[in-house]
Amino acid sequence: MTAAERKSTELPLGALLALAMTGFICILTETLPAGLLPEMSEGLGVSLSLSGQMVTVYALGSLLAAIPLTIVTQSWRRRTVLLVTIIGFLIFNSITSLSSHYWLTLVARFFAGVSAGLAWSLIAGYARRMVVPQLQGRALAVAMVGTPIALSLGVPIGTWLGGVMGWRMAFGAMSVLTLVLIVWVLIKVPDYAGQSSSQRSGLRRVILTPGVRSVLGVVFTWMLAHNILYTYVSPFVSKAGLTRQVDLVLLVFGVAALAGIWLTGRLVDRHLRTMVLTSLATFAAVSIFLGVFSSVALAIYAGVFIWGLTFGGAATLLQTALADTAGEGADVALSMNVVVWNGAIAGGGLLGGVLLEQWGAGVFPSVLLVLLLLSLTIAFRARLHGFPGGQRSGGMAVVGH
Repeated sequence: MTAAERKSTELPLGALLALAMTGFICILTETLPAGLLPEMSEGLGVSLSLSGQMVTVYALGSLLAAIPLTIVTQSWRRRTVLLVTIIGFLIFNSITSLSSHYWLTLVARFFAGVSAGLAWSLIAGYARRMVVPQLQGRALAVAMVGTPIALSLGVPIGTWLGGVMGWRMAFGAMSVLTLVLIVWVLIKVPDYAGQSSSQRSGLRRVILTPGVRSVLGVVFTWMLAHNILYTYVSPFVSKAGLTRQVDLVLLVFGVAALAGIWLTGRLVDRHLRTMVLTSLATFAAVSIFLGVFSSVALAIYAGVFIWGLTFGGAATLLQTALADTAGEGADVALSMNVVVWNGAIAGGGLLGGVLLEQWGAGVFPSVLLVLLLLSLTIAFRARLHGFPGGQRSGGMAVVGH
C-alpha cells in the first residue's frame, strides 16, 4: 500500500496525539496557577488577587497575539511554527518555575499565553492537513482530545503537584513534559510548506467570507453560556448541597466531555450540522432541567453529565465548520476563533460574576437558555454558509447526500 493510499484510510495517530499533547500543555499551563494560587502568592510575596492575575495575563497574551502572529507566520513551514510555540512553553514555564520576582513571572505568563494563541490557531489546520477531507473531522477530534482532559484534570493535577513537589517543581515538570513533546514532534509530525503569497488571506477578506461571522457568532454565544456555568459551577451546585463535591461534579463533566469528543469524531464528517443543532438544543434543554431541579443532587449530576456530552465535541464541530467555511483562509479564521473563544471565557467570568452578585446563581439557567436559543437561531439560519447540511467532502458539506 502506498503512502497516499494509507493516508486515505488511516489516521496518523502518533502525529495527531502530539497535537493533542500540545493542546493539553496549553490548557494545563493556563490552569496550573488556579490550583496553586496560595503557594504562588506566598512564594512571590503578593496577595491572592495579584497572584490571580497570572491567569488574566495568560488569556490576554492569547487574545492579543493569535491573529497577528498567525498572519505573520502564514508563509512559514508548519512544523517550524508548531515547534516555535512549544519552545515558547518550554522557555516561559521554565522562567516561571525559577523566578522569584512577581513582575518577571507575570511577563513570562503573558508570553506563555502568546505561545498558546499561536498554537490554538495552528492545531486544527495542521490536523486537517494530515488526512484526506473525508477524515478531517475525525482527525480534529483526536487532535482536540487533550483539551477536555486538561479542562477536567488541570486544576486537580496542579493542586496535587503543588502539594507534593511545590509550585516551582510543578512548572518545572511542565517544562520536562514539553521537552518530551519537542522530540515527539520531530519524530512523528510531518512537515508542510506554508502558504504562498497568492494563497494568503487577509483579515478583512476572511471575516467577509460568507458563513465565517455566523460560525464565530455561534462560538461566542455557545461558549459564553458554557463559561458562565463552568466558571461559577461551585456556587451553582451549592443549593443541592454539593459544595464539597465540586471536584467530583467536574470529574463527571470531564468524563462526559471525553465521551462527547469520541462521539463527535465518529459523526462529524457525516452529520456536522445536525450535531451542532442537537448539541445546542440539548444544552438548552439541560439549562431548563438544571433550573427546575437545582436543589436535587442526583439531578445536578445527571444534568452536568449531559452538559459535558454536548460540550466535548464543541471545539471539533466549530473549528471544522469554520475551517470548511474559510477555505484557504482557515488559519486566519481559526486565529479569530482563538480571540472569540477567549473573549467568551473572559465574558463568562465577568457576566457570571455580575449575575451572581446581583441575582444569585439561580438566575444562570435562564440566562443560559437565552444565549443558547440565540446560538441555535444563528446556526439554524446558516444552512448555506457556515453549517451546511449533508456529508462533508473535499472540506465542505455535500448537501442532500
